Amino acid sequence: MAKQRKDTSVPDMNSQQSGEDTIITLSGMYQNYFLDYASYVILERAVPAVEDGLKPVQRRILHAMFEQHDGRYHKVANLIGQTMQYHPHGDAAIGEALVNMGQKELLIDCQGNWGDYRTGDPAAAPRYIEARLTKFALEVAFNPDTTVWQMSYDGRKREPVSLPMKFPLVLAMGVEGIAVGLSTKILPHNFIELIKGSIAILKGKKVDLYPDFPSGGFVDVSNYNAGGRGGKVRVRAKIREIDKKTLQITEIPFGVTTGDLIESILKANDKGQIKIKKVIDKVAADIDIEIELQPGVSPDVTIDALYAFTQCEVSISPNCCIIVDDKPVFTDVNELLRICTDNTRELLRMELEIRKHELEEKLHFASLEKIFIQNRIYRDIEECETWEAVLETIDTGLKKYVVTPADPAYAAEKKRIKLLREVTEEDLVRLTEIRIKRISKYNSFKADEEIAKLNAELEETLHHLAHLTEYAIAYFENLLSKYGKGRERKTEITKFDEIRATEVVANNAKLYVNLSEGFIGTSLKKDEFVQDCSDIDDIIAFRRDGVMKVVKVGEKVFVGKDLLYVAVWKKNDERTTYNMAYLDAGTGRTYVKRFNVTAITRDKEYQLGSSAKGSKVLYFTANPNGESEVVSVMLTAASTAKIKVFDYDFGELAIKGRDSQGNVLTKYPVKQIKQKEVGKSTIGAQKLWFDDITGRLNTQERGRLLGEFDTGDTILILYNDGSYEVTDMDVQQRFEMKDIVHVGKFNPEQIINVVHFDGIKGWTMVKRFRIETNKLRDKYSYLTDHPKSKLLFVSVQDNPRIKYSLKVKGKALTGEISLGDFMEPKGWKAVGNRLSDQLLTGVKEIDPSESKLGPTTPPAMQVDLFGGQEEDTNPEPPENTEKKTFKPGDTIEF
Repeated sequence: MAKQRKDTSVPDMNSQQSGEDTIITLSGMYQNYFLDYASYVILERAVPAVEDGLKPVQRRILHAMFEQHDGRYHKVANLIGQTMQYHPHGDAAIGEALVNMGQKELLIDCQGNWGDYRTGDPAAAPRYIEARLTKFALEVAFNPDTTVWQMSYDGRKREPVSLPMKFPLVLAMGVEGIAVGLSTKILPHNFIELIKGSIAILKGKKVDLYPDFPSGGFVDVSNYNAGGRGGKVRVRAKIREIDKKTLQITEIPFGVTTGDLIESILKANDKGQIKIKKVIDKVAADIDIEIELQPGVSPDVTIDALYAFTQCEVSISPNCCIIVDDKPVFTDVNELLRICTDNTRELLRMELEIRKHELEEKLHFASLEKIFIQNRIYRDIEECETWEAVLETIDTGLKKYVVTPADPAYAAEKKRIKLLREVTEEDLVRLTEIRIKRISKYNSFKADEEIAKLNAELEETLHHLAHLTEYAIAYFENLLSKYGKGRERKTEITKFDEIRATEVVANNAKLYVNLSEGFIGTSLKKDEFVQDCSDIDDIIAFRRDGVMKVVKVGEKVFVGKDLLYVAVWKKNDERTTYNMAYLDAGTGRTYVKRFNVTAITRDKEYQLGSSAKGSKVLYFTANPNGESEVVSVMLTAASTAKIKVFDYDFGELAIKGRDSQGNVLTKYPVKQIKQKEVGKSTIGAQKLWFDDITGRLNTQERGRLLGEFDTGDTILILYNDGSYEVTDMDVQQRFEMKDIVHVGKFNPEQIINVVHFDGIKGWTMVKRFRIETNKLRDKYSYLTDHPKSKLLFVSVQDNPRIKYSLKVKGKALTGEISLGDFMEPKGWKAVGNRLSDQLLTGVKEIDPSESKLGPTTPPAMQVDLFGGQEEDTNPEPPENTEKKTFKPGDTIEF
């Protein structure tokens, strides 16, 4: 019986052929064969190389296209066939990779229907579409002299190991690949930012890169982690409000097609998470998806719900993995850009070295040719009878006129021509090959010009080599000027506000309760209705025995018998305050307490009163804005208390935690407690902040404090299109920061000061008015209805002072006025008073203390008609300067 042995090595085929017995264990086969397979997939299929940022199939496609390149378009079917000479896989994989690169519009110039990555539409068949390399690709990706070559898979063709890529291509196009045991996902970045980043690296500066997607949208890079492992970006569609009933999606998240997006919206609507009437797909050259809302649905809340429940927001986890020296390396995009930049610099050095060598060779032979012809050395070989004698004669003749670096007198030589290297036999042979026609027509003057030109080019090349970093910077700047137009950033970098699903989900269910039996749920339609809710809400319940419990909403959930109060519970709600009076059966006393419930453990029972048997809640209310109340307390008739009926004000009681015992209300038995009157909020006005980054109101102290808002207070918004809006304190509202001039607490007595251009009359006007409209969330324009009418300046200060400028007959003039002194407030529809009979070139607010004319004294004002003396604090008026005094309402003419 043969003895078995464990073998984890690759079997030796030679030993098998020689007749030696070899036992191959399954574990050994698995370990070696699997590692070979994994290495092959990682290196040859899924992960790009750091040298050119390409996967093998992409590199072979570009190489095949370069070999076929003649400036004209080629059928994609033909290009696929050419690539199959180098790529050992099917035509489908090659075609898919070719279309993918073509859709990125960087290296391949496409013609025909190449599909649309935004909609997911496929490209036409390869026989119907054409492609060629772009000028950019030809400039940055190919140079046979600096390319390292290898044989193709069948040994018939030569293919590049990597292309000499002089550009951070992998960061521009992005890449995604799944291998065995690892994956890579490098997000695309902006073309212009990459080039500027490479220039910054060459200058020794730090660079931070952020992704830029061809589909546009918004991106939050707070957790990008430079594109390394563990990072994450959130990408959102660009949604705008057309009107109160319609939303429009104009840009979509990266990696999401319009079909997927619409399907996710419809699914969210079917689940009741959003409430819409229909989705209209108007996608053509641009993304255009319209969403019609149901009546009474808030557009702002719906936008948040779209981000929360649909693919209007997606999260992407980058994983920057690249092949370096035939090994996968995990890095980040900033380091990868540095590697690519250094690689480009090295390739430029190699190209300069090659160019230097070529120029030196041309200069060397041009010098030999000149000496050979001008000194008629060719005549000395007429009597030579052997080839060796011919070469020796030429060599001897040249030595009379040239000196080589090997000659000891090379450095001090002044008469003979200095050559850059030794004269070789190959040089002598080339001289013998000069035709008689060239010798007879040799022009010494032109030869000297050519040598001088070669010397100048060689000197320039040597200068570039000596200043390689500056040369590389100039190379990138040239790329930017030639190819940077139209490649501006498409994805807007911003910071997303956190959207809580429970706050934006549409109410898609109804909550019912059976108070006596202790059941709550959405299916108890025969029982008491509580309120509308959603299927992801939490429900808070209070029982007569003083127990509180929070559960997830369901069709039928048992929370305990003898319920007092049931409602939808919101996490971190510090406004809702519960007022409670309970009997402690252990002491016989009645306690009162006020508390909030901001955080809980779901399905856990919390004892709010006494745990003694017989303890119970005597009075309970929930107050959404922390309102106090006065209750009437009636003691039992058998009570020994002298006063058996008295009032108690909960406003005198501090709000504490839910576990607090509370204050003693009375030590006597209580018969009944009734509400007598409802008081005001004891919490006080609510502070609101406005986040200039997200354009949202909040109570989390993000952004600028707008003030304290109580019931009935509103917010004023001034837009740069010359309109205003008064809105409520709803924190779900969203505002476009690029459209807003001012956001603040609304004061009905506040005066709006405006400088605007009236397109109807062609005048610059000043108007001052108070807000007279009272309808919330409606925009009102205070400019004239004309296409050329526009807002120049707006302020809510009491009496802002402005400095303005204009041109009259080519002469720049400036002036200063205080708007409050210029005119009295009028109605908001009034056009105002004329300031100038033409459009001002500039208006800015200044501090009165900084005015060079001094404070304005009503009822007149001073206007400086001399421009160009802005830097002089005490200017001497020149001859053409005059000061005029104007009264409010007068016209300023020049």
